[in-house]
Amino acid sequence: MAAALSYLRREQEADGSWFGRWGTNHIYGTWSVLCAFNAAGITRDDAAVRRGVAWLLSVQRDDGGWGEDEETYRDAPHGRYTESTPSQTAWAVLGLMAAGGADHPAVARGIDYLTVSQSEDGGWRELPYNAVGFPRVFYLRYHGYRWYFPLMALARYRNLRLGNMRRVAFAF
Repeated sequence: MAAALSYLRREQEADGSWFGRWGTNHIYGTWSVLCAFNAAGITRDDAAVRRGVAWLLSVQRDDGGWGEDEETYRDAPHGRYTESTPSQTAWAVLGLMAAGGADHPAVARGIDYLTVSQSEDGGWRELPYNAVGFPRVFYLRYHGYRWYFPLMALARYRNLRLGNMRRVAFAF
């Protein structure tokens, strides 16, 4: 585990984000690493966690959501897109909550974005690609991402706000 955590620390970008390999791209990677750090017991006071959180906060959109597209494979600014997307907003708020930010106003704004953008059928609309096949060749749209990641974020937020555990716990 020490080697894996060391690797994650080395891979942190200068702006505080982490590049993700399967979802689009830095929001996904930053969420993933913040959750891994949380599961490993690394607290919000850790410098890498603070930098990751600061980066997520810096790319939150005015509507309360987050969005990024595949142009980051062409050196576009990390975490920036023309619109917020449900899956990436969920990744961002899940990452912030994993870093101990369940009570942060940015998380509440992200949750508001998810609740306001939810359609009458209970789902969310998300047209942009949200995953990579081969960078700069073809991209994927996993249709389930727009359903289960927002639901996961909303459930996690609800549970944390009700006073359930503030750390991820695993039971087998």
